[in-house]
Amino acid sequence: MTFDELIAKVRGIVEGFDVTGRDFLAVQVNISGNDGGVFYVEVKDGKINVEPYEYNDRDCAITMNMKDFNKFIDGKLDPVVAFTMRKLKVEGEVGKALEFSKLLKRK
Repeated sequence: MTFDELIAKVRGIVEGFDVTGRDFLAVQVNISGNDGGVFYVEVKDGKINVEPYEYNDRDCAITMNMKDFNKFIDGKLDPVVAFTMRKLKVEGEVGKALEFSKLLKRK
């Protein structure tokens, strides 16, 4: 999977989510490795944005490799297990990273 395909996949996952009334959330996702890159997911004003840029005023940043992040968003890798196994690194508010993982599980 390419980085652009990953962004499209995340956009597809969050498309149509009702985030009305949810608090602001800004998470930068750093995908490590040769096939990596940076993007962010932002919940603001009742909308979710997924953009291929750094987010300087973020709540947290998470770092994973492409393979593990795909498992994470497919629900095959629990975020707590990933964090414990050092497959997921969090910089900033860990609680916001958990909120982000719960957001992705909503369907």
